[in-house]
Amino acid sequence: MTDLRTPPVNDGDLFSERARQYAYDKPLQRVHILEAGCGWGHGLDLGDREHQVTGVDMDTPALRAHTRGRADLHAWHLGDLRTVPMPPRAYDIVHAAYLIERVPNAELVLDRFVAALKPGGLLLVRIRDRNTAFGFLDRTLPRWLRGPVWNRLAARDTAARDAETGDDKAGDTPARETPAGATANGAPRREAPPPAIYERVASRQGLQWYCVMRGLVIAEEYASRESADALAAGSGLTGALCRLVSAASRGRLTAEHSEMVLVIRKPENRFARVI
Repeated sequence: MTDLRTPPVNDGDLFSERARQYAYDKPLQRVHILEAGCGWGHGLDLGDREHQVTGVDMDTPALRAHTRGRADLHAWHLGDLRTVPMPPRAYDIVHAAYLIERVPNAELVLDRFVAALKPGGLLLVRIRDRNTAFGFLDRTLPRWLRGPVWNRLAARDTAARDAETGDDKAGDTPARETPAGATANGAPRREAPPPAIYERVASRQGLQWYCVMRGLVIAEEYASRESADALAAGSGLTGALCRLVSAASRGRLTAEHSEMVLVIRKPENRFARVI
């Protein structure tokens, strides 16, 4: 088992950079992206590269509202992820952030993502790791106690996007009406996702096992503390609880990270074996 590293940049930039690298290697092709979990978060930045984005997610009022507000989606389908349209070998990149841990039948859903990838395509995954102290607290504490972490993440994400687009500078652009449920720059606000289910594949060990069994290559693997740090910013209680859980589990549930960031590649040749 390799040592865990932290991403050289935040995971959003990392995933966008890997997507751009993929697009640059195929200059004459339109890049097709499956935004898996389009009802939460935001998409990839491919710059000036021609691309088409299709979103899929579960169908709940909050996820539907967020999806409707996204201007980057060319098409989207909400419903049961075991049956929503995902044509085989249709996508160059599948981007799944904060999805695997919150869906039932997660392994089957992953199988559908992999089947929808073209050979050589990228599966970009971010999960809250089930086998961490934070993951244990997230799946056992009442939802009203878990809500603050997502409120903090949403506020930080919104502020970062507004800063990047210059929307925090008064006078740069004419005053305009901000739609309900949107930020000042028109991007949809991030709402708390549905409660996490945390099936066994939603962990570092679970995804490693899954990739070995499916013949997939983990090109990059990083640890992140974003959720834990976001909640701890308001109180030291979270850090203390995570350390307590880690100690009680004798280190089995680590307090060193809360999420995993993985860049996974589908081999060109499905009969190839990785040594």
